Amino acid sequence: MISSVYIAWRYLVFNSGRTLTLVACVSLIAVVPLALEIIVEESKRQLVERAQRTPLLVGTRGSALDLVMNSLYFSDEVPQEMKVAGAQEIAATDLAATIPLYVRFRARGFPVVGTTLDYFDFRGLELQAGTAFVLLGECVIGATVAEQLGLEPGDALLSTPETVFDLAGVYPLKMRVAGVLARTNGADDLAVLVDLKTTWVIQGLIHGHEDVVKSRDSSIIIDRSERNVTANAKLMQYREITEDNAGSFHLHGDEGAYPLTAVIALPHDDKAETLLRGRYLEADNPYQVVRPRDVVDGLMANIFRIRTVLDTVILFVSLATLMALVLVFALSLRLRQREIDTIFKLGCSRSAMAQMLAAEIAIVAMMSAVLVGLAMVVVSRYDQQVVRALVL
Repeated sequence: MISSVYIAWRYLVFNSGRTLTLVACVSLIAVVPLALEIIVEESKRQLVERAQRTPLLVGTRGSALDLVMNSLYFSDEVPQEMKVAGAQEIAATDLAATIPLYVRFRARGFPVVGTTLDYFDFRGLELQAGTAFVLLGECVIGATVAEQLGLEPGDALLSTPETVFDLAGVYPLKMRVAGVLARTNGADDLAVLVDLKTTWVIQGLIHGHEDVVKSRDSSIIIDRSERNVTANAKLMQYREITEDNAGSFHLHGDEGAYPLTAVIALPHDDKAETLLRGRYLEADNPYQVVRPRDVVDGLMANIFRIRTVLDTVILFVSLATLMALVLVFALSLRLRQREIDTIFKLGCSRSAMAQMLAAEIAIVAMMSAVLVGLAMVVVSRYDQQVVRALVL
């Protein structure tokens, strides 16, 4: 038997091109369905687990899917903005606690999530290093953000302008990294968490600048009176918040008119949830209440329909590939007929010949199994990134 394995191995090495083709075909047949299973299960874990832990979301009427995907998974699709007053109305009902969200901007490709410190308790987030954001302009970054950007507490992170040429004069905000989150294997690993007012600074709604009353540059003054000083656009706004200029940052108008993308509502009990949802049933209400788990269940149903179609396609492709492999192997035997006849004339029995052929098949199968195992390790290692790129 050992000699049969050795001869089979030498034959496969000699015909390395054909051997590699067979190994690749067999490996693909196994890798595709197994990798698909891992990706689907990881998608289900990330989508369902996070949605089940979020009772209700309140946002402006529109696409419920966009609202859920942006609020829970920080996707690029930004829902229509609501006002802070909407969150204040929910809190005033005494039916639920509220956690505001403003997910619109990005920093070096990662979503900037404006929220409050209550979000940390709600998601069970823990700090691996540093502290939570306390001051305006501070941020807490997820584990993946810290790993990919090589950041740690005390470093700086620039927000990304929404357009290359921002005519409104909203420039990147230089944020100080206050802390790094412990890994959660979820969307928060890819987030840059900041205070709500920091996102308003990024948008230009809150700004800081030098005291125009004390300014000696007359070219920036449009009008000066005893009660008011009006400056022009030449007045440079601060794009980094420090201890020296933090006191100059201010907002104009009513804070209730400032934007949010959603509010996480945490009802006190089932009755409070029912009453709260009932307040937003009227069609003329500008806001809607959605249950993330219902939206995600519908999304998962669509994903599983697609998966069924893919499984069917993969099955037929795999059968066709196996038939092609059988055909290739049969044709190979015909091409090797003179070789086989020579082996028989040398005194080799039919059983020994069968052992050599079986050894060839076994070696190809083992090589394919090793390749499939390596591929599964890679897919398992990067399944979260794949799901993030393709699904979320």
